[in-house]
Amino acid sequence: MLRIPDDPLYQLLREGQVKAFNEQKASGVEIALQDCDFRNCDLKGLDARGLDFSGCYFRNADLRGIDFRETRLVGASFHNAQISGCYFPESLRAEELTMSVVHGTRIRMP
Repeated sequence: MLRIPDDPLYQLLREGQVKAFNEQKASGVEIALQDCDFRNCDLKGLDARGLDFSGCYFRNADLRGIDFRETRLVGASFHNAQISGCYFPESLRAEELTMSVVHGTRIRMP
């Protein structure tokens, strides 16, 4: 079940305040983003290292240039997301990502 929590860090991302989010993240604040709705969000510039986006929904989100190599993405969906310039974990097969972007399937990873 997708959620839209009242969490201030999540709200920063929903409002496109990625720089402020990154600053909070760098200060060591605990971040819980599993199963969140990021539909239509502009997340360019996000520092995704160490984040857990399990079960998140990124439909039509602008994710260009984000490095997801150290990010948990199991169960995330990237339907119609803009992913040019992104890095993804090596364990994520290109076919799996393509199915998610084109058809909205959820990411399965080992």
